[in-house]
Amino acid sequence: MGTDFDIVVIGAGQAGLSAGYHLRRLGLVPERDFLIVDHAPGPGGAWQFRWPSLTLTTVNRVHDLPGMSFAETLPPGSSSAPAATAVPHYYELYEKRFDLRVRRQVSVRAVCDRTADGQSCAGRGEVLQVETDSAGTLRTRGLINGTGTWEHPFIPRYPGADSFAGRQLHTRDYRSPDEFAGKHVIVVGGGISAVQLLDEISRVTSTTWVTRTEPRWRETPFTEADGRAAVAAVEDRVRRGLPPGSVVSLTGLPLDDRLRAARDRGVLDRLPMFERIEPTGVRWSDGTFQPADVILWATGFRSSLDHLAPLRLRGPGGGITMTGRLATQVAVDPRVHLIGYGPSASTIGANRAGRAAARELSDYLGISPDRR
Repeated sequence: MGTDFDIVVIGAGQAGLSAGYHLRRLGLVPERDFLIVDHAPGPGGAWQFRWPSLTLTTVNRVHDLPGMSFAETLPPGSSSAPAATAVPHYYELYEKRFDLRVRRQVSVRAVCDRTADGQSCAGRGEVLQVETDSAGTLRTRGLINGTGTWEHPFIPRYPGADSFAGRQLHTRDYRSPDEFAGKHVIVVGGGISAVQLLDEISRVTSTTWVTRTEPRWRETPFTEADGRAAVAAVEDRVRRGLPPGSVVSLTGLPLDDRLRAARDRGVLDRLPMFERIEPTGVRWSDGTFQPADVILWATGFRSSLDHLAPLRLRGPGGGITMTGRLATQVAVDPRVHLIGYGPSASTIGANRAGRAAARELSDYLGISPDRR
């Protein structure tokens, strides 16, 4: 039927690696007491799939994993290196240094309860059954889920979308602004990625920027106190069983020198959302029409949790009620921790969540923290 572990960690991004590090600190042995599985072909989490123009100078800060500095893995003068190569290199060295033994390429199809007779996944069983595509069925007493959001891009539904004769793509499909030269591009979305890509694309062609709500710009530096306040607000939502919501709506968009230049060029003249999509462009409710060749949906991601559906963790409103010290523990099933969800959906938040989940789940399962 499979292999037994105390804990299975799904996902080897920042959160999953942090959890693995702290499980080792508690004395658990990889491939014996716990197992980390990841669907990707190599180390790096979602970073390995980011667009080439996203460099270490333009990306939001990459926080160190516990016990090893990111900076020490970078060669001199690498500030302009693509994040899609620099961060995966760091993760690869990290996995080797702490002997985390991540098992790849393993996609988790479903997680459900296994009853005593082993025949049913309904109701609350004695162990969790992790069904995979390439590693068989894994049985575990506890689960730390760190699948993040990259695999679940969100594109809102708009009338006429199927009739559009041009190209539609999501942020995760973006590679380079050069492919849009000579084409009018409509960028949809009010997040940091949206304005960064808008700036890039506007340098090679004409653009239109549309958002659902008025962007809120931030002229002042983002302080630690600001960060704590934003995390606390998201944490409050998930503790009440509400969907996490957008972090940008709480922090605002940082207006750096590059974006100030884009504003001066008129690139950041935002329009409200259009009403419908037509074969050759988009139309607003007042009849205004904008011809377009491309619609880039920079509309964010949703948590990749479909494989957990058999556990019925979501409440009536679609959220998952979280508990625990850092809101990583699922209230209705304390055997399950979600890291990279809600307040831990950032590199620094994922670090702290990995530590909390490892310790709390070990305590819940009765694994002694003195076992080293």
